[in-house]
Amino acid sequence: MPCPDFDRRQIVAALGGLALAPLAPLAANAQAFTPGQPIKVLIGVPAGGTQDVLTRAIAEQVRDTLGPLIVDNRSGAAGRIAVEAVKTAPPDGRTLLLGTASMMTMFPSAYRQLSYDPIKDFVPIVNAARFELALVVHKDVPANTLAEFIGWAKAQGDKLSFASYGAGTPSHFLGEMLNRAAGLKMVHVPYRGSTPARQDVMGGSVPVYFDTVGGAQQMLPSGRVKVLATSGEKRSPLMPNLPCFVESGYKDVVATAWFAYYAPLKTPQPIVDKLRAEITRAINTREVRQQLLQNGMYPVADNSEALLKTMREDTARWAGIMKAVNFQAND
Repeated sequence: MPCPDFDRRQIVAALGGLALAPLAPLAANAQAFTPGQPIKVLIGVPAGGTQDVLTRAIAEQVRDTLGPLIVDNRSGAAGRIAVEAVKTAPPDGRTLLLGTASMMTMFPSAYRQLSYDPIKDFVPIVNAARFELALVVHKDVPANTLAEFIGWAKAQGDKLSFASYGAGTPSHFLGEMLNRAAGLKMVHVPYRGSTPARQDVMGGSVPVYFDTVGGAQQMLPSGRVKVLATSGEKRSPLMPNLPCFVESGYKDVVATAWFAYYAPLKTPQPIVDKLRAEITRAINTREVRQQLLQNGMYPVADNSEALLKTMREDTARWAGIMKAVNFQAND
């Protein structure tokens, strides 16, 4: 999944698509978005992460048109608590989900008994942002390049562990893909979110961590970690001096992920259209784009049809990877 290029043509295309939304029904349902009536956005991880950054940045731009967007962090069960809460919420546009690639495309293959269907139980609104991941190591790891790391990691055998920000996430499977591609035996250590994993890799409790590019950028100034490679199909514009795994000879070690907004099933179409129009407008503002790029995310603003296509393609891809590594999450 290559990271998209973002230019004037993409912005024009995204905004142009909004003209297709029916204007009369929007006006008829405008009372549902009177400023002062908050919209809760449920996020399945603890506060302080990039998902909060994304939603708060958008909230600043839609306050006068949609009302306040309130971040509601519902961490636990790898984010499934938040998903289930939105599934059963009233379909009035006042409770939304910030869904991740993990929740909406990986978990259907990871869990034998998933309590929701990402496609059948939700209304997709807009794919907001995409991001890549990076290989982060503690400063004491005796490697300054990916090749040096591979050589060192092979010598460690199964005594070397790597952290992820959660089992069954892109962070987890990037490590597993590198294991398979490079013949490594690193042992997976899942964390409950990125914050504790970052603390431990900076502290040296775990030597290797696969983080988002944005998270890796935040840790670098500490001087406690090194970043050795990124996971897109080409170099990350945010870390252009670092190679990606693909150019280093590991063509199958590719992992990008995304954040998208969803409403409960049966949310009226005019409300969905209004939400999509305003969130898309916000994403395409200079202020939001700058904040996303500064935090390692690329603005996307895909419509619901494009989001559904991404979901189906990613679901099939991750299912194949999970089968290859024989992964099954604990229900």
